[in-house]
Amino acid sequence: MASPMRNLLAEPDRYLQSFRLFLERSTEHQSMQEFVERQLPDVIASIGNGKSAINVLSVGGGAGEMDLQILSKIRARYPGVTINNDVIEPSADQISKYKERVAQTSNLENINFTWHKETAYEYESRMNAEKKSKKWDFIHMIQVLYYVKDVPATVRYFHSLLESQAKLLIILVSGNSGWETLWKKFGSSFPLDDLCSYVSSADLPRMLDSAGLKYQLYELPSHMDITSCFIEGDKDGELLLDFLTETCEFAKTAPPELKSQVMEELRRPGCSENRDGKVFFNNNLGVIVIEP
Repeated sequence: MASPMRNLLAEPDRYLQSFRLFLERSTEHQSMQEFVERQLPDVIASIGNGKSAINVLSVGGGAGEMDLQILSKIRARYPGVTINNDVIEPSADQISKYKERVAQTSNLENINFTWHKETAYEYESRMNAEKKSKKWDFIHMIQVLYYVKDVPATVRYFHSLLESQAKLLIILVSGNSGWETLWKKFGSSFPLDDLCSYVSSADLPRMLDSAGLKYQLYELPSHMDITSCFIEGDKDGELLLDFLTETCEFAKTAPPELKSQVMEELRRPGCSENRDGKVFFNNNLGVIVIEP
């Protein structure tokens, strides 16, 4: 009998709901912001040397929150230089939120925005069809690689678009996170349907080493409060479970044995820690900065 479990991405509204809740309950954005504040200035220290314009490509820019913080650091490092910021984002809803954010943000003079409503693969196909290979000074892919069909090929393609002083920044869940534990154990039981593949920062060094690429790795500590997942019938808890398993209505559609195994695993030290009666999921992130 076919399993009633469905991939969460097949229900875009529920996916966005669960994603927003994940951001609310986790320190994901705070961890990234801290990286942007503390480490990004060194990463971008030479990307614009001697240039009158800096070209930035955001792959999977979402609603633009992290993009604008990254751009403000580039602007601070290269005052007065024109920044051309292209965004690849398949969701029309996210693009419209991004445009709203830009409209409400001051100090964006000198920054030109262009949005492309497409996936990374569609962008690559279009560029190849148009025989274009525009070069970029900075490319970032934040939490994107789960949604591409061929991770090594995608990384190779965007790496090939780097200028000589440029950097490619990739952020993914860490190989030391609860995600790695959960997905290694249960990934094959979740309904991926080709919409999502499991990849963590632990998978990239192997790929990069075999391609002979130079890179730096950073680990960003982050956690998420998943206490509500253990309260039967809690709506937020059910949404977070959907996000953790990439499964729509996991609590209602998962076979009872799988559900109880997942719930048990989520409480274990490999996934989470218990503090003050709450359960905090290990949401650590890995950052990879690749040289041209």
